[in-house]
Amino acid sequence: MNSRKYLLTLASAAVFALSASVKADVSNVVADMAWAANNFLNALTDEERGTASFEFKDDQRIDWHFIPKERKGLAINQISGEKKTLAQALLSSGLSSKGYLQASTIMTLEKILQDMEGPGRRFPRDPELYHVCIFGHPSDTGTWAWSFEGHHLSVNFTIVKGREISATPHFMGTNPAHVKEGPRKGLQVLGNEENQARALLKSLRPAQFKKAMISDKAPSDIFTAAEKEVGPLEDKGIAASDLGWSQKEALLGIIETYLYHVRPAVAEVELEKIEKAGIANIKFAWMGGSNVGDAHYYRIQGPTFVLEYDNIQNGANHVHAVWRDFNGDFGRDLLKRHYEQFAH
Repeated sequence: MNSRKYLLTLASAAVFALSASVKADVSNVVADMAWAANNFLNALTDEERGTASFEFKDDQRIDWHFIPKERKGLAINQISGEKKTLAQALLSSGLSSKGYLQASTIMTLEKILQDMEGPGRRFPRDPELYHVCIFGHPSDTGTWAWSFEGHHLSVNFTIVKGREISATPHFMGTNPAHVKEGPRKGLQVLGNEENQARALLKSLRPAQFKKAMISDKAPSDIFTAAEKEVGPLEDKGIAASDLGWSQKEALLGIIETYLYHVRPAVAEVELEKIEKAGIANIKFAWMGGSNVGDAHYYRIQGPTFVLEYDNIQNGANHVHAVWRDFNGDFGRDLLKRHYEQFAH
């Protein structure tokens, strides 16, 4: 399906047809996640299972970050080979094939950093220093959650009554952003996320560019940081309503690139929410230099969501990219609606 074409059409019949098929597909994703989570848990020792498992209401569920730090949960480097494989299977159950490839490659960048920085760090660079947490009891009909997190990667899924899935906060980062030497020279894990946005910026006419460029100086980092809950940022940038048709398509292409880090069925639900909130209300804003190698930042913000991207640190070779939902991070909107409908 061409979801970009879907977003740009107002044909209600297509919307209803999509909704029906997506609901069925989401159920399949939930079943895959539950199967992978239980398969992983059942392979663990009692002690390992206790380290990986939390109550659904545990505060750890919303305590996320993307920096090297002390974390709860079961670290991949603390379990045997077959269990590591099952942990990776859980990660893949929530991500698209492209998203899983990106996440796996981000983890391998830790080895490059280890070679660059040497020993002696408090939190060593380790491609297996990533933690799995499972909240509640995984099933294809219940409410539960899971996360997979470490340096530059935070994947968070909340499942409500086996019918709906929240996929945010969702963070990917890379250091180096562009590998410039060694056997992996040329690798750019989040290259599409950067290059598509720069291409859109370069396509703008002078009057459009003036609206989009909100500062010639890049900030120090993404504005939403690792806050547990976020609201809309400053209402700045160029609105989709001020873009030409091909520019709108380019803007929606960037949004798709982020959302399709996760399974297509989940991404389609989020795209439908964005369409309902109004594509015309989405804004694209840029800060910093516009050329390759310049420190820069951009965001795409709509009524319900924000995507932020920066490439600023380490000589503009260190990327942070995040997708946040103002009402839906950690399934807040799904859980609220569920509790309103059913007495607890």
